[in-house]
Amino acid sequence: MKTIFKALALASLSTAALSVAPPASAQSKLGIAVVNLEQAVGTSSAATTARSQMQVTYKATIDSLNTRKTALEAELKTKGEALQTAAKAAAGKPTPALQAQYEALQKRQQEAQTEMQRLGQPLALANAYVEEQISAKLGDALKNAMKKANVDLVLTPDATVSYAPTVDITTMVVTELNALVPAVGIVPPAGWQPGQQQAAPAAAAPAASAQPTGR
Repeated sequence: MKTIFKALALASLSTAALSVAPPASAQSKLGIAVVNLEQAVGTSSAATTARSQMQVTYKATIDSLNTRKTALEAELKTKGEALQTAAKAAAGKPTPALQAQYEALQKRQQEAQTEMQRLGQPLALANAYVEEQISAKLGDALKNAMKKANVDLVLTPDATVSYAPTVDITTMVVTELNALVPAVGIVPPAGWQPGQQQAAPAAAAPAASAQPTGR
């Protein structure tokens, strides 16, 4: 009789062990999402408003760029056509004069590109300033979006082969950015360069940690 009860107890114990639920970590499903961070920054309210404001604040720079671009394109087009005409006259045979003309055109193209970059520097700097202010809160925005979407892992679109639109949380990140960074400045401080906002805390750390030594 005792043997029967013992066998029933063991059977009951085995059944109970089999019915025990696995730990919560084993039950949870890994939440994976896709986000385009560059798109999130670019389509945020702060970035959109800044672009509109820059059309007014930097109008003189933009107009100057467009005017100079048109003139340089016309000049290079004329020189390019002259080179083609000279090449046809030489019947496709390379000559010192043709080579010199080609090298002169290449040099002028490089000069034109350098000039456009120099003229557009104020605008490029303003764009970088806007993006850096928004990107400073991008990490917090992403964390908030991941929490609300119950996501554990985030991938960039380039890191995936294919994904359903429902796993894209870019718009959620934009919403969080809009709350964290409603507006930004478009005129960088004097002497400002890209990357200074991130580098400033690190550069200040040693000075902050240094303490005067007492006697």
